[in-house]
Amino acid sequence: MNCHDLILNTRRGYSLVARKIEGKDPCVIFLGGFRSDMEGTKAQYLSDWCEKSGRSFLRFDYSGHGVSGGRFEEGTIGQWTQDALDVIDAFSQGPCVLVGSSMGGWIMLRVALAIGTRVHGLLGIAAAPDFTRDLISRDLSADQRARLAHEGQIRLTSEYDPDGYVLTQGFMADGEACCLLDAPLELTVPVRLLQGCDDSEVPWQTALRLSERLQTTDVRVHLLKDGDHRLSRPEQLALMSDTLAELIQTVESASAKTASD
Repeated sequence: MNCHDLILNTRRGYSLVARKIEGKDPCVIFLGGFRSDMEGTKAQYLSDWCEKSGRSFLRFDYSGHGVSGGRFEEGTIGQWTQDALDVIDAFSQGPCVLVGSSMGGWIMLRVALAIGTRVHGLLGIAAAPDFTRDLISRDLSADQRARLAHEGQIRLTSEYDPDGYVLTQGFMADGEACCLLDAPLELTVPVRLLQGCDDSEVPWQTALRLSERLQTTDVRVHLLKDGDHRLSRPEQLALMSDTLAELIQTVESASAKTASD
């Protein structure tokens, strides 16, 4: 098995760092969450699983994340979507299955809409489309809204990010422009959604709302009654890889049927 690090110099003035395992298609492409990186628990678990399965696997860090260049404070959903598109275009030319964790679930949907038939399946893990509007904006106090409007940025903390991060007005404005759930999503590939009911960041109802917006009829939502936002306990990671295996089998069976028709 051939695993190697890759560097992509973007026209936006920073470099993106990716890691790829060579194997059979469809390639599994992991899209990480907000302020996460490609060394996270789920990314590493899926990397190991793909290596053992002989499956091609690609992961990377968005700008301002992990070991990629750029400043986090200058990043937006639109920019990180373009990062994903650039990495995929450079390092994965064949069919793929996208796995999106939290914010990565939003970017997963935007990437799938952008590259169309190359995407054969989607797996969302606590997927958080439109979270700037539906979650962050909802939770801001009147004082925070005023300071964001006046100063252009504020610092926020959360249960999963106690050190906090800078939230900019530009990030929120771009997020509004990137929202997807106001209209049907013209995606017809199989979709699997894993969501914890004890998730304090993304309400479990988000997964149901997303499933309703998807045009595909092959969508399954798996709610974990005691699951939190991370979904990184051993049994939850095993469920993730089992779900991915079933999704890939579904994709390959459909491809084989198409080829024989």
